[in-house]
Amino acid sequence: MKFYSIDAGFFKLDGGAMFGVVPKTFWNKWVPADENNLCSWKMRCLLIEDGDRLILTDTGMGDKQDARWQSYYYRHGEGELVKSIRKAGFSEKEVTDVILSHLHFDHCGGAVRWNNDRTKFEMTFPNARYWSHSAHFNWAINPNPREKATFFKENILPIQECDQLYFIDKQSEKPFPNIDFLLADGHTEKMLMPKITCHDKEILFIADTVPSHAHLHVPYVMSYDIRPLQTMEEKEAVLKAAAAKEWILFFDHDPEFDCATVELTEKGFKVKNKGQINDFL
Repeated sequence: MKFYSIDAGFFKLDGGAMFGVVPKTFWNKWVPADENNLCSWKMRCLLIEDGDRLILTDTGMGDKQDARWQSYYYRHGEGELVKSIRKAGFSEKEVTDVILSHLHFDHCGGAVRWNNDRTKFEMTFPNARYWSHSAHFNWAINPNPREKATFFKENILPIQECDQLYFIDKQSEKPFPNIDFLLADGHTEKMLMPKITCHDKEILFIADTVPSHAHLHVPYVMSYDIRPLQTMEEKEAVLKAAAAKEWILFFDHDPEFDCATVELTEKGFKVKNKGQINDFL
């Protein structure tokens, strides 16, 4: 089994929104804000080579939306989903499975793209099965007012229309022999967090429960979460398990580091080691 960190680029979000009620004087030392109070965040995906399967977790935001919309999020950096996959030595046609942790635009937008003449949408990974949770999929296509601006039908419905949509609804379901799934409902309904076992190591794609190493403190919860108190409960439980079992946490939005391990101290959870994914394997 081999792992590749896939760079789908950077974007900017309001620092206050990313840290909720936590004052800027605390979080700004870890993720500095610009003059508009915006912070740069990575859109990081995880590519797993496991036997004859090539499994991608999340796809970044893609580039289907027009330039005006893109400007709201200040896309920057050299990273791009397909280019990064090709740099790792693969083509998009070789991807067998795409796990979508959830269907917010910055996690699933790259799953679907324009065709060459921009007349219709096509699947970025034409030979892949796309995996979601059925309750989350229904949540996304019937969005609540709080999340409506982050669920785009053009990112979601083509997957179903192309008959490439599959569901992981129970922890007992095992479409991947070396991957289990944890569920979280604080950030959004039924978010998937894949936990990959590789020999004696366990890697958790922790998704937006802990988007960066700067979010390890339990109260550091995003304003985007639909149930912030539940996020705090889920986060504490996951971090306790991660500290006790030495899980490697893979971050989707950390601007610098792929991964970290954590420890529980008298002052709460702290980073034990941080770095790029191959530093831990």
